[in-house]
Amino acid sequence: MRELHSVNMPDVPTLPYRVEYTHPYAKDTFAEHLYIALHEYMPCSEMICVCIGTDRSTGDSLGPLVGTLLSREAPSHLKIYGTLDEPVHAINLSSTISHINKEHPNALVIAVDACLGQYKSVGWIQVGLGPIKPGAGVNKNLPSIGKVHITGIVNVAGFMEYFVLQNTRLSIVMNMAEVISASIMKASIQTKGPEPQTTRSLQQNYF
Repeated sequence: MRELHSVNMPDVPTLPYRVEYTHPYAKDTFAEHLYIALHEYMPCSEMICVCIGTDRSTGDSLGPLVGTLLSREAPSHLKIYGTLDEPVHAINLSSTISHINKEHPNALVIAVDACLGQYKSVGWIQVGLGPIKPGAGVNKNLPSIGKVHITGIVNVAGFMEYFVLQNTRLSIVMNMAEVISASIMKASIQTKGPEPQTTRSLQQNYF
């Protein structure tokens, strides 16, 4: 797994892309790559951000925290599903997807979720094209969602995943949520501006 450092950042944005939330330019670089991902589906009159998780588990609260932060100042073309007050989780995910498909059939859906990973990857956030399958890390069979996905590695996988999620530091999750929400805000606003002046190819970037 190759680590990303600022001195080695590519000139051409690539997807999937990931960066550590503590990187001094995390918000700007993540927003740039998210914008490139969103632009694959432009023009689009409406965007929906589905922030998956629950406030009953610290590690799994990343999505609802992102949704809550976004809901305070999201632009009119960005609708939010999943907040601390009204979370989208395993119980209501299927019904939420059905509602979105019915009420917003042409919307560009961004899915946000927490995940577990290697020890050295904790604190990294990733954006990529295509859906995510929530609950896979804890052996839940839930439907896939999203045309663009954002994940944040909140803790270590491999042993007693539910216990690990319950005992994740809120500080890390909150800081990651702030980076992700700020990046989504910036990228979603940029989609209403002029198209990029240069064509940037999307090529896979494996880590």
